[in-house]
Amino acid sequence: MRVTSYDRNGTSGVAVQRDSDWADLGPVDLVEVLNGAHADKVASAPAIDLATVTAAPPLARPGKIICVGLNYSDHTDESPYEQPDYPTLFPRFSTSLIADGAPIIRPLVSQDLDYEGELVAIIGKSARHVSKERALDHVAGYSIFNDGSLRDYQFKSPQWTVGKNFDDTGAFGPIAVSADELPAGAKGLRLQTRLNGKVVQDANTDDMIYSVADLISIISEAITLEPGDIIVTGTPAGIGMARDPKLYMKPGDVVEVEIEGIGILKNPIVDEKKAAAAAA
Repeated sequence: MRVTSYDRNGTSGVAVQRDSDWADLGPVDLVEVLNGAHADKVASAPAIDLATVTAAPPLARPGKIICVGLNYSDHTDESPYEQPDYPTLFPRFSTSLIADGAPIIRPLVSQDLDYEGELVAIIGKSARHVSKERALDHVAGYSIFNDGSLRDYQFKSPQWTVGKNFDDTGAFGPIAVSADELPAGAKGLRLQTRLNGKVVQDANTDDMIYSVADLISIISEAITLEPGDIIVTGTPAGIGMARDPKLYMKPGDVVEVEIEGIGILKNPIVDEKKAAAAAA
């Protein structure tokens, strides 16, 4: 099942792909849809033209957004860190999220805006002290993320939180695919990031150090994962910070993240407007 979220004049909704069109299920819970609820409504639901509505992140306000750093060894090699023997976890907040097609905002205070293409696992069933063998039972589906990072702010302190949470830097979507339509754990999928059409990251989800099952099991030792939480599973090598010269995103750029079997997440880059910042 392929599902997307939309906004129509301030009202949120969920659409499911049918054979040749999209079925409009209206304001239902996307995670419930991925879990199989409302399946009986798809055939009779009215069609929706997605070009007539505004794309929304699959989940506008996930309960928890848990991101994973240093989860591809080639990315760790290009970073200033040694490979840790435990997942590097940090939070994102929902105020940073934007949809497919929406602009990623380069803020007034920094020009060090970097891309990070990543796979997202969407939790569909509560998980606490879950074994690795049962962990994937708790996944409803998968999507795509661009973990836009302000590198200078990321490294102002040992904690990465600020640099990973500027408003309008976390692109998410546009499609969520139910877990049953992809290989177990979304393994073996090509992940590619393109900046202005040029490939800058090219990897496979098999290359993750900690698999989706690993991450759910390890995280659930400490934190209860709940339906609607998401895990952003890490980025491979090729980030702009590691290049010489550095390749940071700038206004006028367009960045795409594509994951095999899921789709393409595409966003333009624009500068934060001084007037809007002052008004806020």
